[in-house]
Amino acid sequence: MPITPVKELVAKAKEEIETLSQTEIETLLAEEEILLVDIRDIRELKRDGRIPGAIHAPRGMLEFWIDPESPYHKPVFATDKKIVLYCASAWRSALAVKTLKDIGVENIAEMADGFSAWKARGGPVEQG
Repeated sequence: MPITPVKELVAKAKEEIETLSQTEIETLLAEEEILLVDIRDIRELKRDGRIPGAIHAPRGMLEFWIDPESPYHKPVFATDKKIVLYCASAWRSALAVKTLKDIGVENIAEMADGFSAWKARGGPVEQG
């Protein structure tokens, strides 16, 4: 059986998840309506910066940090705010949002087009 191409997995995930535009993200962040989560690798954050106000949660730890029953649970995820994930190009975030929906997280979405597009269009970025 051949491997399903990642591009196909991402396309299928995007059919089942909510995607917010970058302008929606800016508004919701300013109004403190969302918990913005950067799921990129720490090396990407150090090299490219991140969106001010976003927290970092590596994709590999998301399920463990979000699950209140997990010994690795992070209290920041015990929120009524919509959790919005982003990565570099909105591929990993789509797959991560789909996975979190599959385990029962309801108030979750991804940011359209990812951090690369955010940075390219001049969205605010903090280094470090």
